Amino acid sequence: MKESVVSVSVSVPSSSAVARMALARMRERPSARDYLPLIFDDFFELHGDRLFGDDHAMLGGIALLDGRPVTVVAHLKGKNTRESIDANFGMPHPEGYRKALRLMRQAEKFSRPVVCLVDTPGAFCGVEAERRGQGEAIARSLLGMMALNVPVVSVVTGEGGSGGALALAVANRVYMLENAVYSVISPKGCASILWKDPAREQEAAELLGITAADLLQAGVIDGIIEEPEGGAHKQIRQTATAIRQALITALEDLGGVSDLRRRRYEKFRAMGVYETG
Repeated sequence: MKESVVSVSVSVPSSSAVARMALARMRERPSARDYLPLIFDDFFELHGDRLFGDDHAMLGGIALLDGRPVTVVAHLKGKNTRESIDANFGMPHPEGYRKALRLMRQAEKFSRPVVCLVDTPGAFCGVEAERRGQGEAIARSLLGMMALNVPVVSVVTGEGGSGGALALAVANRVYMLENAVYSVISPKGCASILWKDPAREQEAAELLGITAADLLQAGVIDGIIEEPEGGAHKQIRQTATAIRQALITALEDLGGVSDLRRRRYEKFRAMGVYETG
């Protein structure tokens, strides 16, 4: 059963994947810290995974969205060198994903919808992350999100890289900002594996189909949220208002759905299905 789509734009001006990737990765692009006070009211941050520590690449807490209590979970990138190092350049460790899942389960306990803002080049792949169970943490996040009995809405606001992004995007509604990108692997990583030549990153970006328009056509996302001309950083408040309205509309739409978990499962199971001639 195909779910309805909120009234966000599905018409995007033509632009190369490389150009959109550059916009998604630029340091000036708004981060979760920029959007939170413009989208939500009374955000109260929560910390820690109750197992190892607090990951500053993963932001989470409770807030009000148009008067409705919600749980917010977001990847976090820095705007300068100090902030970027503190947030590990937006690449969470296992404790980040465990914190995210802890907050989502807390949301389910108190019947709060979950809102995720996705912006990461991918999960951190260092030795220490692997020792602490990076793959297991991401897998548990995917499984846990699929089983939630509350509405889940995710928005890819910048760069959605591989499983590190998908761990916050198993949602009833998935949207992308117009210049965001979302991919199973980075274009440079794809070029390195496929052609043994990372210099072919631009070619790989076009072939991967990483833009919002590509992914809407493929049925991976449910809608595209328009950005101001030149990118989200040109008019942050305008972009935040568009995200806010998309979230409000989506949660209103999902409010009357009784079988959220089943529909979420069917939505993702249907991806990639095709027929041969």
